[in-house]
Amino acid sequence: MNEKQQTIAKSVSVTGVGLHTGVVATMTFVPAPANHGYKFQRVDLPGQPIVDADVDNVVDLSRGTTIEQNGARVHTVEHTLAALVGLQIDNVLIQLDGPEPPIMDGSSIKFVDALIDAGTEEQNAYRNYFEVPEYVHYKNPDTSTEMVALPLSDYRLTVMVDYNSTVISSQHASLNDITLFKDDIASCRTFVFLHELEALYKQNLIKGGDVTNAIVIVDREVKDGELDHLSQLLNKPKVSVDKSNGILNNVELHYPNEMARHKLLDLIGDLALIGRPIKAQILAARPGHAANVALAKKIKKLIKSGKGNIPQYDPNKAPVFDINQIGELLAHRYPFQMIDKIIALDENSVVGVKNVTINEEYFVGHFPGNPVMPGVLQLEAMAQTGGILVLTSVPDPDNYWPYLIGIDACRFRRNVFPGDTVIFKCEFTSPMKRGIVKMSGRGYVAGQLVCEADMIASLVKKK
Repeated sequence: MNEKQQTIAKSVSVTGVGLHTGVVATMTFVPAPANHGYKFQRVDLPGQPIVDADVDNVVDLSRGTTIEQNGARVHTVEHTLAALVGLQIDNVLIQLDGPEPPIMDGSSIKFVDALIDAGTEEQNAYRNYFEVPEYVHYKNPDTSTEMVALPLSDYRLTVMVDYNSTVISSQHASLNDITLFKDDIASCRTFVFLHELEALYKQNLIKGGDVTNAIVIVDREVKDGELDHLSQLLNKPKVSVDKSNGILNNVELHYPNEMARHKLLDLIGDLALIGRPIKAQILAARPGHAANVALAKKIKKLIKSGKGNIPQYDPNKAPVFDINQIGELLAHRYPFQMIDKIIALDENSVVGVKNVTINEEYFVGHFPGNPVMPGVLQLEAMAQTGGILVLTSVPDPDNYWPYLIGIDACRFRRNVFPGDTVIFKCEFTSPMKRGIVKMSGRGYVAGQLVCEADMIASLVKKK
């Protein structure tokens, strides 16, 4: 999985009819800055409102996932989002001149092809992964649906579907490497059972559906004259049924388990609404959009609780800044150069590492016989980490001094001892104004919070 964020190198468009609305629309993928995420824009509406691809914006789950914000709706977003996740593209503005992305052939492959044609561009920001820290479970006894997210330092998904049908047996599909999405999952099309067609039309759905953009599974006996009725519904001069495969118009499947693979595609798209790339093992039995979104909400709730947001330190990875590069940014020197490495840095956050050793001079007089790192120096190390973030937010950091001018809500949760490695994370909590910026900072040892504070810093120009 990628470490750095990506956007696309140029804008690219696709045009087609929407599956449920039946409205022809052009969808344009537009490059976006780091930490932008996925946002839809209804360019056909007054003010061209933005709709964030966020699970909190889901308003309808009738045979697809619909989101709404700022008075604008976007229907059936899952196939579009799955293509972006499958190509590990993080930041894109998706402009639409209609209410729904084109259904194309009922899969994500046309979006994938367009995005590959646009090319990708690596950005100077790390991907903000959320590593699921504990077992997350969703179950709906009414639909026999059960889903779990398990801790894993990767992203893998397994889906099982079982429709109790004589045409489709129980099917399984797995994706153990996200880079295989294009080849193994992206071309798998949406499907519908014949007995559902009439009901869906009566619900004012699938207005743009036909046998070229959906697999119609014939799960019952077709009566005389019914094929003519179906041809009218599907806007086709003629439809037929081959009893050997049970698929309307004898459509050939791309894979024997194409239905399970498409459900996996939907799951990837719906989980994109969490708002961050995730690392987890996802197991789903009989999933659907409602269940997918319910699991996404549970994971987002976990993110908001703070669990899983602890920065991870891999000493085998090259740092963003080593001790010498830190010295070029910060004026601090021994014995007050408190940070050894910067291991993550983007426009809004920074992660620094402090290795605590018994050789620190303060241990001579601070609780002799019981060496404990002074809280004020933990705060100083946190402030220096934040100073890196503040300095790198301007194009000419050599011309400024970063000063800590305010501290609030400071707490020390446990002692820090020689041999500990403290991981400090600082994040902007407000935009910089006139050289003043607010940050939140936290320090962790072995995954446990040891200190935290809200800080105010000032950038002062050197004379």
